[in-house]
Amino acid sequence: MNPTNNQHVLNWLNEMAAMTKPDNIVWIDGSEEQVAALRKEALASGEIIQLNQEKLPGCYLHRTTWDDVARVEGRTFICTKTKEDAGNINNWMDPAECRAKLTKLYTGCMKGRTMYVIPYSMSIVGSPFAKYGIELTDSIYVVLNMEIMTRVGFNVLEALGDSSDFIKGLHSKATLDAENRYIVHFPEDDTIWSINSNYGGNVLLGKKCFALRIASYLGRKEGWMAEHMLILGVTYPDGTKKYVTAAFPSACGKTNLAMLIPPEVFQKQGYKIETVGDDIAWLRVGSDGRLWAVNPENGFFGVAPGTNEKSNPNALHTCMKDTIFTNVCLNTDTNTVWWEGLDNNPPVHAINWKGQPWDYHTYDKADKVNTSGAHPNSRFTAKATNCPCLSPAFYEPNGVPVDAIIFGGRRARTAPLVYQSTSWQNGTFVGSIMASETTAAGAVGVVRRDPMAMRPFVGYNMGDYWAHWLEMGLKIPHPPKIFHVNWFRTDDKGNFIWPGFGDNLRVVLWILARCAGKVDADITPIGYLPKAEDICIDGLEGITLDTVRDLLSVDTAAWLEDVENIKEFYAQVGDHVPQAMYDELAALEARLKAAR
Repeated sequence: MNPTNNQHVLNWLNEMAAMTKPDNIVWIDGSEEQVAALRKEALASGEIIQLNQEKLPGCYLHRTTWDDVARVEGRTFICTKTKEDAGNINNWMDPAECRAKLTKLYTGCMKGRTMYVIPYSMSIVGSPFAKYGIELTDSIYVVLNMEIMTRVGFNVLEALGDSSDFIKGLHSKATLDAENRYIVHFPEDDTIWSINSNYGGNVLLGKKCFALRIASYLGRKEGWMAEHMLILGVTYPDGTKKYVTAAFPSACGKTNLAMLIPPEVFQKQGYKIETVGDDIAWLRVGSDGRLWAVNPENGFFGVAPGTNEKSNPNALHTCMKDTIFTNVCLNTDTNTVWWEGLDNNPPVHAINWKGQPWDYHTYDKADKVNTSGAHPNSRFTAKATNCPCLSPAFYEPNGVPVDAIIFGGRRARTAPLVYQSTSWQNGTFVGSIMASETTAAGAVGVVRRDPMAMRPFVGYNMGDYWAHWLEMGLKIPHPPKIFHVNWFRTDDKGNFIWPGFGDNLRVVLWILARCAGKVDADITPIGYLPKAEDICIDGLEGITLDTVRDLLSVDTAAWLEDVENIKEFYAQVGDHVPQAMYDELAALEARLKAAR
Protein backbone atom coordinates (compact mmCIF):
# COMPACT_ATOMS: atom_id res chain seq x y z
CA MET A 1 0.00 0.00 0.00
CA ASN A 2 1.31 3.46 -0.90
CA PRO A 3 1.81 5.87 2.04
CA THR A 4 0.82 8.84 -0.14
CA ASN A 5 -2.00 9.83 -2.49
CA ASN A 6 0.18 12.43 -4.22
CA GLN A 7 -0.45 11.70 -7.90
CA HIS A 8 2.74 13.48 -9.01
CA VAL A 9 4.76 11.09 -6.84
CA LEU A 10 2.80 7.98 -7.79
CA ASN A 11 2.79 8.70 -11.54
CA TRP A 12 6.54 9.23 -11.55
CA LEU A 13 7.15 6.14 -9.40
CA ASN A 14 5.01 3.99 -11.73
CA GLU A 15 6.84 5.35 -14.78
CA MET A 16 10.28 4.61 -13.29
CA ALA A 17 9.21 1.14 -12.11
CA ALA A 18 7.85 0.33 -15.58
CA MET A 19 11.26 1.24 -17.02
CA THR A 20 13.51 -0.48 -14.45
CA LYS A 21 11.20 -3.47 -13.77
CA PRO A 22 12.01 -4.29 -10.10
CA ASP A 23 10.58 -7.47 -8.57
CA ASN A 24 9.46 -5.57 -5.47
CA ILE A 25 8.91 -1.98 -4.37
CA VAL A 26 9.55 -1.08 -0.72
CA TRP A 27 8.82 2.33 0.82
CA ILE A 28 11.33 3.53 3.42
CA ASP A 29 9.48 4.84 6.46
CA GLY A 30 12.45 6.01 8.51
CA SER A 31 11.78 3.61 11.40
CA GLU A 32 14.66 1.96 13.26
CA GLU A 33 12.89 -1.41 12.87
CA GLN A 34 12.96 -1.20 9.08
CA VAL A 35 16.57 0.05 9.02
CA ALA A 36 17.62 -2.83 11.31
CA ALA A 37 15.92 -5.35 9.00
CA LEU A 38 17.66 -3.88 5.94
CA ARG A 39 20.99 -3.91 7.78
CA LYS A 40 20.47 -7.60 8.55
CA GLU A 41 19.73 -8.27 4.88
CA ALA A 42 22.85 -6.36 3.76
CA LEU A 43 24.97 -8.33 6.26
CA ALA A 44 23.61 -11.61 4.92
CA SER A 45 24.41 -10.64 1.32
CA GLY A 46 27.89 -9.34 2.22
CA GLU A 47 27.03 -5.81 1.11
CA ILE A 48 28.21 -4.61 4.53
CA ILE A 49 30.44 -6.17 7.18
CA GLN A 50 29.69 -5.85 10.90
CA LEU A 51 32.58 -4.39 12.89
CA ASN A 52 33.54 -4.96 16.54
CA GLN A 53 30.35 -3.84 18.30
CA GLU A 54 32.10 -3.27 21.63
CA LYS A 55 34.70 -0.92 20.19
CA LEU A 56 32.62 0.48 17.32
CA PRO A 57 28.93 0.13 18.27
CA GLY A 58 26.55 0.38 15.34
CA CYS A 59 29.44 0.53 12.85
CA TYR A 60 29.78 -1.33 9.53
CA LEU A 61 32.20 -1.56 6.62
CA HIS A 62 31.32 -1.43 2.92
CA ARG A 63 33.59 -1.85 -0.10
CA THR A 64 32.82 -0.48 -3.53
CA THR A 65 34.28 -1.96 -6.70
CA TRP A 66 37.90 -0.95 -7.33
CA ASP A 67 37.00 1.47 -10.15
CA ASP A 68 34.09 3.15 -8.31
CA VAL A 69 35.76 5.01 -5.48
CA ALA A 70 35.10 8.73 -6.00
CA ARG A 71 32.92 11.29 -7.72
CA VAL A 72 33.44 11.05 -11.47
CA GLU A 73 33.46 14.61 -12.81
CA GLY A 74 33.97 13.39 -16.37
CA ARG A 75 30.75 11.36 -16.12
CA THR A 76 28.71 14.09 -14.41
CA PHE A 77 26.45 16.12 -16.68
CA ILE A 78 24.14 19.13 -16.51
CA CYS A 79 21.30 18.62 -18.99
CA THR A 80 19.72 21.99 -19.80
CA LYS A 81 17.91 22.94 -23.01
CA THR A 82 20.96 24.84 -24.25
CA LYS A 83 24.67 24.25 -23.70
CA GLU A 84 25.01 27.94 -22.87
CA ASP A 85 22.77 27.54 -19.83
CA ALA A 86 25.09 24.83 -18.45
CA GLY A 87 28.19 26.87 -19.25
CA ASN A 88 31.73 25.96 -20.24
CA ILE A 89 32.83 24.61 -16.85
CA ASN A 90 30.15 21.90 -16.75
CA ASN A 91 29.80 18.82 -18.95
CA TRP A 92 26.60 19.28 -20.94
CA MET A 93 24.29 16.84 -22.69
CA ASP A 94 21.05 17.58 -24.52
CA PRO A 95 18.21 16.47 -22.18
CA ALA A 96 16.37 14.43 -24.83
CA GLU A 97 19.58 12.75 -25.99
CA CYS A 98 20.55 11.99 -22.38
CA ARG A 99 17.17 10.51 -21.48
CA ALA A 100 17.22 8.31 -24.59
CA LYS A 101 20.76 7.11 -23.87
CA LEU A 102 20.11 6.37 -20.18
CA THR A 103 16.66 4.87 -20.71
CA LYS A 104 18.37 2.04 -22.61
CA LEU A 105 20.67 1.46 -19.61
CA TYR A 106 17.82 1.65 -17.07
CA THR A 107 15.43 -0.62 -18.97
CA GLY A 108 15.04 -3.79 -16.91
CA CYS A 109 18.07 -2.94 -14.75
CA MET A 110 16.24 -3.78 -11.49
CA LYS A 111 14.94 -7.20 -12.58
CA GLY A 112 15.44 -9.63 -9.69
CA ARG A 113 15.96 -6.70 -7.31
CA THR A 114 13.97 -4.52 -4.95
CA MET A 115 13.35 -0.83 -5.64
CA TYR A 116 13.55 1.19 -2.42
CA VAL A 117 11.58 4.44 -2.32
CA ILE A 118 13.26 6.95 0.01
CA PRO A 119 11.28 10.12 0.88
CA TYR A 120 13.77 12.57 2.40
CA SER A 121 14.11 16.18 3.43
CA MET A 122 17.07 18.48 3.06
CA SER A 123 16.94 20.67 6.18
CA ILE A 124 14.38 20.25 8.96
CA VAL A 125 10.97 19.04 7.75
CA GLY A 126 8.55 21.97 7.66
CA SER A 127 11.26 24.63 8.09
CA PRO A 128 11.49 27.70 5.79
CA PHE A 129 14.62 26.15 4.25
CA ALA A 130 13.26 22.62 3.72
CA LYS A 131 13.27 21.04 0.27
CA TYR A 132 11.98 17.53 -0.33
CA GLY A 133 13.24 14.73 -2.50
CA ILE A 134 12.45 11.10 -3.28
CA GLU A 135 15.26 8.76 -4.29
CA LEU A 136 14.53 5.44 -5.94
CA THR A 137 17.40 2.95 -5.61
CA ASP A 138 18.20 -0.76 -5.80
CA SER A 139 21.00 -0.45 -3.20
CA ILE A 140 20.54 -1.11 0.50
CA TYR A 141 23.90 0.67 1.01
CA VAL A 142 22.28 3.82 -0.41
CA VAL A 143 19.24 3.44 1.85
CA LEU A 144 21.41 3.05 4.97
CA ASN A 145 23.57 6.05 4.03
CA MET A 146 20.63 8.28 3.09
CA GLU A 147 19.08 7.44 6.46
CA ILE A 148 22.20 8.91 8.11
CA MET A 149 22.79 11.85 5.74
CA THR A 150 19.22 13.15 5.36
CA ARG A 151 15.92 13.24 7.25
CA VAL A 152 14.07 10.19 5.95
CA GLY A 153 10.48 9.24 6.68
CA PHE A 154 6.80 9.45 5.87
CA ASN A 155 6.57 12.87 7.56
CA VAL A 156 8.29 14.13 4.39
CA LEU A 157 5.33 12.88 2.34
CA GLU A 158 2.92 14.56 4.77
CA ALA A 159 4.81 17.84 4.44
CA LEU A 160 4.82 17.50 0.64
CA GLY A 161 1.04 16.92 0.53
CA ASP A 162 -0.32 17.10 -3.03
CA SER A 163 2.51 19.28 -4.30
CA SER A 164 4.70 18.44 -7.32
CA ASP A 165 7.56 20.40 -5.73
CA PHE A 166 10.01 17.62 -5.02
CA ILE A 167 13.32 16.46 -6.52
CA LYS A 168 12.98 13.19 -8.43
CA GLY A 169 16.06 10.98 -8.00
CA LEU A 170 16.61 7.65 -9.73
CA HIS A 171 19.63 5.47 -8.95
CA SER A 172 20.57 1.96 -9.98
CA LYS A 173 23.75 -0.01 -9.48
CA ALA A 174 22.79 -1.71 -12.77
CA THR A 175 25.95 -3.66 -13.74
CA LEU A 176 28.44 -1.17 -12.23
CA ASP A 177 29.90 -0.78 -15.72
CA ALA A 178 32.36 2.14 -15.55
CA GLU A 179 31.99 2.80 -19.29
CA ASN A 180 28.27 3.40 -18.80
CA ARG A 181 28.46 5.25 -15.48
CA TYR A 182 26.50 8.50 -15.52
CA ILE A 183 25.42 11.08 -12.94
CA VAL A 184 23.10 13.47 -14.73
CA HIS A 185 21.05 16.45 -13.62
CA PHE A 186 18.00 17.94 -15.29
CA PRO A 187 17.69 21.20 -13.29
CA GLU A 188 14.76 22.44 -15.41
CA ASP A 189 12.82 19.28 -14.46
CA ASP A 190 13.95 18.84 -10.82
CA THR A 191 15.40 15.44 -11.76
CA ILE A 192 18.61 13.51 -11.05
CA TRP A 193 19.57 10.19 -12.65
CA SER A 194 22.54 8.08 -11.52
CA ILE A 195 23.48 4.69 -12.95
CA ASN A 196 26.29 2.12 -12.72
CA SER A 197 27.84 3.53 -9.55
CA ASN A 198 27.65 2.46 -5.92
CA TYR A 199 29.99 5.09 -4.45
CA GLY A 200 28.47 7.60 -2.01
CA GLY A 201 29.16 10.88 -3.80
CA ASN A 202 27.58 9.57 -7.01
CA VAL A 203 24.59 7.79 -5.48
CA LEU A 204 23.53 9.61 -2.31
CA LEU A 205 21.50 11.97 -4.43
CA GLY A 206 20.63 14.31 -1.57
CA LYS A 207 24.27 15.32 -1.24
CA LYS A 208 26.16 17.16 -4.01
CA CYS A 209 23.56 16.33 -6.69
CA PHE A 210 20.56 17.87 -4.92
CA ALA A 211 22.02 20.06 -2.16
CA LEU A 212 24.43 21.86 -4.51
CA ARG A 213 23.85 21.29 -8.24
CA ILE A 214 20.04 21.32 -8.26
CA ALA A 215 19.77 23.62 -5.23
CA SER A 216 22.13 26.22 -6.73
CA TYR A 217 19.82 26.34 -9.77
CA LEU A 218 16.74 26.62 -7.52
CA GLY A 219 18.46 29.26 -5.39
CA ARG A 220 19.06 31.47 -8.40
CA LYS A 221 15.44 31.04 -9.52
CA GLU A 222 14.00 31.63 -6.03
CA GLY A 223 16.42 34.22 -4.60
CA TRP A 224 18.58 32.25 -2.15
CA MET A 225 21.99 30.55 -2.20
CA ALA A 226 23.23 26.94 -2.04
CA GLU A 227 26.94 26.92 -1.21
CA HIS A 228 29.76 24.44 -0.61
CA MET A 229 30.41 25.91 2.84
CA LEU A 230 30.92 24.85 6.43
CA ILE A 231 29.05 26.73 9.18
CA LEU A 232 30.99 27.41 12.36
CA GLY A 233 29.80 28.93 15.65
CA VAL A 234 32.11 30.81 18.01
CA THR A 235 31.01 31.37 21.61
CA TYR A 236 32.90 34.12 23.43
CA PRO A 237 33.73 34.05 27.15
CA ASP A 238 30.80 36.44 27.81
CA GLY A 239 28.35 34.05 26.07
CA THR A 240 28.07 36.01 22.81
CA LYS A 241 27.68 33.73 19.77
CA LYS A 242 28.88 34.55 16.26
CA TYR A 243 28.66 32.43 13.10
CA VAL A 244 30.79 32.25 9.98
CA THR A 245 30.53 30.23 6.80
CA ALA A 246 33.62 29.14 4.88
CA ALA A 247 34.34 27.64 1.47
CA PHE A 248 37.54 25.74 0.70
CA PRO A 249 38.55 23.46 -2.18
CA SER A 250 39.32 19.85 -1.26
CA ALA A 251 42.44 19.17 0.85
CA CYS A 252 42.35 22.66 2.36
CA GLY A 253 41.20 21.79 5.88
CA LYS A 254 37.46 22.42 5.62
CA THR A 255 36.23 19.73 8.02
CA ASN A 256 39.13 20.46 10.37
CA LEU A 257 38.03 24.11 10.60
CA ALA A 258 34.37 23.14 11.00
CA MET A 259 35.22 21.01 14.06
CA LEU A 260 38.29 22.79 15.41
CA ILE A 261 39.28 22.61 19.07
CA PRO A 262 40.42 25.98 20.45
CA PRO A 263 44.07 26.26 21.58
CA GLU A 264 44.48 25.88 25.33
CA VAL A 265 45.04 29.61 25.84
CA PHE A 266 41.56 30.29 24.41
CA GLN A 267 39.90 27.36 26.17
CA LYS A 268 41.07 28.74 29.52
CA GLN A 269 39.48 32.08 28.67
CA GLY A 270 36.17 30.32 27.94
CA TYR A 271 35.99 30.29 24.15
CA LYS A 272 33.96 27.46 22.63
CA ILE A 273 33.58 26.26 19.04
CA GLU A 274 30.43 24.60 17.74
CA THR A 275 29.81 22.89 14.40
CA VAL A 276 26.60 23.68 12.54
CA GLY A 277 27.77 22.11 9.27
CA ASP A 278 30.93 20.75 7.66
CA ASP A 279 30.14 20.83 3.95
CA ILE A 280 27.00 22.54 2.65
CA ALA A 281 25.16 25.74 3.58
CA TRP A 282 21.85 27.05 2.29
CA LEU A 283 21.53 30.81 2.81
CA ARG A 284 18.50 33.11 2.81
CA VAL A 285 17.86 36.73 3.70
CA GLY A 286 16.15 36.88 7.10
CA SER A 287 13.43 39.26 8.28
CA ASP A 288 16.18 41.24 10.06
CA GLY A 289 17.94 41.94 6.75
CA ARG A 290 20.87 39.64 7.55
CA LEU A 291 21.93 36.48 5.75
CA TRP A 292 20.90 33.29 7.60
CA ALA A 293 22.36 29.83 7.01
CA VAL A 294 21.35 26.23 7.63
CA ASN A 295 23.14 22.96 7.09
CA PRO A 296 20.60 21.02 4.99
CA GLU A 297 22.26 17.69 5.80
CA ASN A 298 21.76 15.40 8.77
CA GLY A 299 25.18 13.70 8.82
CA PHE A 300 28.80 13.90 7.75
CA PHE A 301 30.29 12.16 4.72
CA GLY A 302 33.92 12.64 5.66
CA VAL A 303 37.26 11.60 4.18
CA ALA A 304 38.87 9.09 6.56
CA PRO A 305 42.61 9.24 5.69
CA GLY A 306 44.37 11.95 7.69
CA THR A 307 41.60 12.11 10.31
CA ASN A 308 43.21 11.56 13.71
CA GLU A 309 43.39 12.77 17.31
CA LYS A 310 45.54 15.76 16.32
CA SER A 311 43.99 16.86 13.02
CA ASN A 312 40.34 16.42 13.97
CA PRO A 313 39.50 14.67 17.24
CA ASN A 314 35.84 15.70 16.99
CA ALA A 315 35.42 14.03 13.60
CA LEU A 316 37.22 10.94 14.88
CA HIS A 317 34.94 10.66 17.92
CA THR A 318 31.87 11.28 15.76
CA CYS A 319 32.56 8.18 13.67
CA MET A 320 33.20 5.83 16.59
CA LYS A 321 29.53 4.75 16.60
CA ASP A 322 26.56 4.41 14.22
CA THR A 323 28.87 4.87 11.21
CA ILE A 324 29.23 3.26 7.80
CA PHE A 325 32.85 3.16 6.68
CA THR A 326 33.51 2.85 2.95
CA ASN A 327 36.79 1.53 1.51
CA VAL A 328 38.86 1.74 4.70
CA CYS A 329 41.28 -0.94 5.93
CA LEU A 330 40.00 -3.77 8.16
CA ASN A 331 42.14 -4.87 11.12
CA THR A 332 41.33 -8.59 11.23
CA ASP A 333 42.85 -9.08 14.69
CA THR A 334 40.40 -6.65 16.33
CA ASN A 335 37.68 -6.37 13.64
CA THR A 336 38.11 -2.59 13.70
CA VAL A 337 39.03 -0.08 11.00
CA TRP A 338 42.27 1.71 10.16
CA TRP A 339 43.45 4.23 7.59
CA GLU A 340 46.63 6.06 6.66
CA GLY A 341 47.14 8.99 9.01
CA LEU A 342 44.99 7.53 11.81
CA ASP A 343 48.02 6.59 13.93
CA ASN A 344 51.49 5.10 13.57
CA ASN A 345 50.27 1.57 14.36
CA PRO A 346 49.12 -0.03 11.10
CA PRO A 347 47.52 -3.42 11.69
CA VAL A 348 49.76 -6.45 11.35
CA HIS A 349 46.94 -8.59 9.96
CA ALA A 350 44.65 -6.63 7.68
CA ILE A 351 42.43 -6.59 4.61
CA ASN A 352 42.78 -3.55 2.36
CA TRP A 353 40.05 -1.50 0.69
CA LYS A 354 40.00 -3.91 -2.26
CA GLY A 355 39.23 -6.84 0.06
CA GLN A 356 42.72 -8.32 -0.27
CA PRO A 357 45.22 -9.31 2.48
CA TRP A 358 47.44 -6.28 3.12
CA ASP A 359 50.98 -5.90 4.45
CA TYR A 360 51.70 -2.35 5.59
CA HIS A 361 55.36 -2.76 4.58
CA THR A 362 54.26 -2.61 0.94
CA TYR A 363 52.85 0.95 1.31
CA ASP A 364 54.36 3.43 -1.15
CA LYS A 365 53.34 7.07 -0.79
CA ALA A 366 53.96 7.59 -4.52
CA ASP A 367 51.35 4.94 -5.37
CA LYS A 368 48.72 5.30 -2.66
CA VAL A 369 45.79 3.84 -4.60
CA ASN A 370 47.53 0.52 -5.22
CA THR A 371 49.52 0.16 -2.00
CA SER A 372 47.47 1.78 0.77
CA GLY A 373 45.35 -0.07 3.30
CA ALA A 374 42.50 2.45 2.97
CA HIS A 375 41.70 4.13 -0.33
CA PRO A 376 42.87 7.80 -0.30
CA ASN A 377 39.21 8.81 -0.76
CA SER A 378 37.80 6.29 1.74
CA ARG A 379 34.88 7.67 3.75
CA PHE A 380 32.84 7.60 6.90
CA THR A 381 29.11 8.34 6.96
CA ALA A 382 28.34 9.48 10.49
CA LYS A 383 25.35 10.99 12.26
CA ALA A 384 25.64 14.68 13.09
CA THR A 385 23.99 13.99 16.45
CA ASN A 386 27.11 12.01 17.47
CA CYS A 387 29.44 14.98 16.95
CA PRO A 388 30.86 16.13 20.33
CA CYS A 389 30.93 19.78 19.22
CA LEU A 390 27.56 19.88 17.38
CA SER A 391 25.88 23.23 17.87
CA PRO A 392 22.35 23.37 19.36
CA ALA A 393 21.71 25.72 16.38
CA PHE A 394 21.95 22.65 14.11
CA TYR A 395 18.35 21.98 15.17
CA GLU A 396 17.23 25.59 14.58
CA PRO A 397 14.74 25.63 11.66
CA ASN A 398 15.53 29.26 10.82
CA GLY A 399 19.28 28.70 10.83
CA VAL A 400 21.93 31.08 12.14
CA PRO A 401 22.83 34.70 11.25
CA VAL A 402 26.10 34.91 9.30
CA ASP A 403 28.65 37.57 10.28
CA ALA A 404 31.40 36.59 7.86
CA ILE A 405 31.93 34.54 4.71
CA ILE A 406 35.44 33.11 4.42
CA PHE A 407 37.04 31.89 1.21
CA GLY A 408 40.34 30.02 1.19
CA GLY A 409 42.84 28.17 -0.92
CA ARG A 410 46.22 26.48 -0.80
CA ARG A 411 48.89 28.93 -2.01
CA ALA A 412 52.60 28.65 -1.20
CA ARG A 413 53.38 32.37 -1.57
CA THR A 414 50.70 34.43 -3.28
CA ALA A 415 47.81 34.80 -0.82
CA PRO A 416 48.49 36.20 2.67
CA LEU A 417 47.29 34.51 5.85
CA VAL A 418 44.10 36.58 5.77
CA TYR A 419 42.67 39.61 4.00
CA GLN A 420 39.27 41.29 3.81
CA SER A 421 37.45 42.32 0.68
CA THR A 422 36.43 45.96 0.32
CA SER A 423 32.76 45.31 -0.54
CA TRP A 424 30.28 42.55 -1.42
CA GLN A 425 31.11 42.99 -5.11
CA ASN A 426 34.83 42.83 -4.39
CA GLY A 427 34.19 39.82 -2.13
CA THR A 428 32.35 38.06 -4.96
CA PHE A 429 35.42 38.72 -7.11
CA VAL A 430 37.67 37.29 -4.39
CA GLY A 431 35.48 34.15 -4.35
CA SER A 432 35.55 33.91 -8.15
CA ILE A 433 39.37 33.80 -8.25
CA MET A 434 39.77 31.23 -5.45
CA ALA A 435 42.54 28.79 -6.27
CA SER A 436 44.71 26.02 -4.94
CA GLU A 437 48.12 24.84 -6.02
CA THR A 438 48.35 21.12 -6.69
CA THR A 439 50.55 18.98 -4.47
CA ALA A 440 50.52 15.82 -6.62
CA ALA A 441 53.84 14.47 -7.83
CA GLY A 442 54.74 15.74 -11.27
CA ALA A 443 52.37 18.70 -11.11
CA VAL A 444 53.39 20.54 -7.94
CA GLY A 445 52.37 24.20 -7.87
CA VAL A 446 49.90 24.12 -10.78
CA VAL A 447 47.14 26.63 -10.04
CA ARG A 448 43.60 25.24 -10.23
CA ARG A 449 40.82 27.82 -10.03
CA ASP A 450 37.88 26.65 -7.94
CA PRO A 451 35.47 29.60 -7.57
CA MET A 452 33.71 29.56 -4.18
CA ALA A 453 34.82 25.86 -4.04
CA MET A 454 31.85 25.29 -6.39
CA ARG A 455 33.59 24.44 -9.66
CA PRO A 456 32.21 20.85 -9.81
CA PHE A 457 28.90 21.76 -8.15
CA VAL A 458 27.23 24.70 -9.88
CA GLY A 459 24.10 23.43 -11.65
CA TYR A 460 24.22 26.10 -14.38
CA ASN A 461 26.57 28.60 -16.06
CA MET A 462 29.40 29.71 -13.74
CA GLY A 463 29.20 33.28 -15.05
CA ASP A 464 25.47 33.40 -14.21
CA TYR A 465 26.31 31.98 -10.78
CA TRP A 466 28.61 34.97 -10.14
CA ALA A 467 25.87 37.28 -11.39
CA HIS A 468 23.53 35.67 -8.84
CA TRP A 469 26.07 36.45 -6.09
CA LEU A 470 26.13 40.08 -7.21
CA GLU A 471 22.31 40.20 -7.26
CA MET A 472 22.12 38.70 -3.76
CA GLY A 473 24.43 41.48 -2.54
CA LEU A 474 21.76 43.99 -3.56
CA LYS A 475 19.03 41.99 -1.72
CA ILE A 476 20.81 41.72 1.65
CA PRO A 477 20.38 44.96 3.64
CA HIS A 478 23.08 43.91 6.15
CA PRO A 479 25.40 41.53 4.28
CA PRO A 480 28.20 39.56 5.92
CA LYS A 481 31.73 40.78 5.32
CA ILE A 482 33.84 38.61 3.00
CA PHE A 483 37.39 37.42 3.73
CA HIS A 484 40.05 35.17 2.23
CA VAL A 485 42.45 32.96 4.21
CA ASN A 486 45.47 30.85 3.34
CA TRP A 487 46.82 28.48 6.00
CA PHE A 488 49.42 27.10 3.58
CA ARG A 489 52.16 29.73 3.11
CA THR A 490 55.55 28.00 3.03
CA ASP A 491 59.13 29.02 3.79
CA ASP A 492 62.09 28.63 1.43
CA LYS A 493 62.35 24.93 2.35
CA GLY A 494 58.68 24.23 1.61
CA ASN A 495 57.62 23.97 5.28
CA PHE A 496 54.31 25.46 6.38
CA ILE A 497 54.84 28.63 8.41
CA TRP A 498 51.44 28.85 10.10
CA PRO A 499 50.61 25.98 12.51
CA GLY A 500 47.01 25.62 11.28
CA PHE A 501 44.42 23.29 12.84
CA GLY A 502 43.05 24.74 16.11
CA ASP A 503 45.27 27.81 15.82
CA ASN A 504 43.20 28.93 12.83
CA LEU A 505 40.78 30.21 15.48
CA ARG A 506 43.22 33.12 15.97
CA VAL A 507 42.48 34.27 12.42
CA VAL A 508 38.72 33.66 12.76
CA LEU A 509 38.70 35.86 15.90
CA TRP A 510 40.40 38.68 13.96
CA ILE A 511 37.78 38.28 11.21
CA LEU A 512 34.95 38.55 13.74
CA ALA A 513 36.64 41.52 15.41
CA ARG A 514 36.68 43.25 12.00
CA CYS A 515 32.98 42.48 11.53
CA ALA A 516 32.29 44.06 14.93
CA GLY A 517 34.40 47.12 14.08
CA LYS A 518 36.77 46.40 16.97
CA VAL A 519 40.08 46.38 15.06
CA ASP A 520 41.57 48.55 12.36
CA ALA A 521 43.22 47.26 9.17
CA ASP A 522 45.65 48.43 6.51
CA ILE A 523 44.40 48.97 2.97
CA THR A 524 46.53 47.26 0.31
CA PRO A 525 46.11 46.62 -3.43
CA ILE A 526 44.30 43.31 -2.67
CA GLY A 527 42.09 44.49 0.23
CA TYR A 528 42.28 45.09 3.98
CA LEU A 529 45.09 43.34 5.86
CA PRO A 530 45.38 42.94 9.64
CA LYS A 531 47.91 44.84 11.66
CA ALA A 532 50.28 42.06 12.76
CA GLU A 533 49.78 42.82 16.45
CA ASP A 534 46.00 42.23 16.09
CA ILE A 535 46.50 38.50 15.36
CA CYS A 536 46.83 36.92 18.81
CA ILE A 537 49.95 34.73 19.02
CA ASP A 538 49.87 34.10 22.78
CA GLY A 539 51.05 30.57 23.53
CA LEU A 540 52.34 29.96 19.99
CA GLU A 541 55.84 28.53 19.82
CA GLY A 542 58.13 29.72 17.05
CA ILE A 543 55.71 32.38 15.79
CA THR A 544 56.75 36.00 16.37
CA LEU A 545 55.29 39.32 15.22
CA ASP A 546 57.83 39.25 12.39
CA THR A 547 56.54 35.82 11.35
CA VAL A 548 53.01 37.24 11.24
CA ARG A 549 54.19 40.24 9.21
CA ASP A 550 55.76 37.84 6.72
CA LEU A 551 52.53 35.80 6.56
CA LEU A 552 50.63 39.01 5.83
CA SER A 553 53.02 40.31 3.15
CA VAL A 554 51.73 40.90 -0.40
CA ASP A 555 54.07 39.80 -3.18
CA THR A 556 53.11 42.26 -5.93
CA ALA A 557 55.00 40.41 -8.68
CA ALA A 558 53.34 37.10 -7.77
CA TRP A 559 49.93 38.77 -7.77
CA LEU A 560 50.50 40.35 -11.19
CA GLU A 561 51.42 36.91 -12.49
CA ASP A 562 48.20 35.61 -10.92
CA VAL A 563 46.18 38.31 -12.70
CA GLU A 564 47.24 36.83 -16.05
CA ASN A 565 46.10 33.39 -14.89
CA ILE A 566 42.75 34.86 -13.78
CA LYS A 567 42.26 36.44 -17.23
CA GLU A 568 42.75 33.01 -18.82
CA PHE A 569 40.26 31.46 -16.41
CA TYR A 570 37.63 34.14 -17.04
CA ALA A 571 38.05 33.54 -20.77
CA GLN A 572 37.43 29.86 -20.13
CA VAL A 573 34.22 30.62 -18.20
CA GLY A 574 33.18 32.65 -21.23
CA ASP A 575 30.71 35.32 -22.26
CA HIS A 576 28.55 35.15 -19.12
CA VAL A 577 31.24 36.55 -16.78
CA PRO A 578 29.63 39.72 -15.38
CA GLN A 579 31.24 43.01 -16.36
CA ALA A 580 31.60 43.80 -12.66
CA MET A 581 34.09 40.92 -12.34
CA TYR A 582 36.20 42.33 -15.19
CA ASP A 583 36.00 45.77 -13.56
CA GLU A 584 37.28 44.31 -10.29
CA LEU A 585 40.08 42.48 -12.10
CA ALA A 586 41.17 45.61 -13.98
CA ALA A 587 41.11 47.67 -10.77
CA LEU A 588 43.19 45.03 -8.96
CA GLU A 589 45.77 45.01 -11.77
CA ALA A 590 45.95 48.82 -11.76
CA ARG A 591 46.47 48.96 -7.97
CA LEU A 592 49.18 46.29 -8.12
CA LYS A 593 51.04 48.10 -10.92
CA ALA A 594 50.82 51.38 -9.00
CA ALA A 595 52.25 49.69 -5.90
CA ARG A 596 55.07 47.95 -7.80
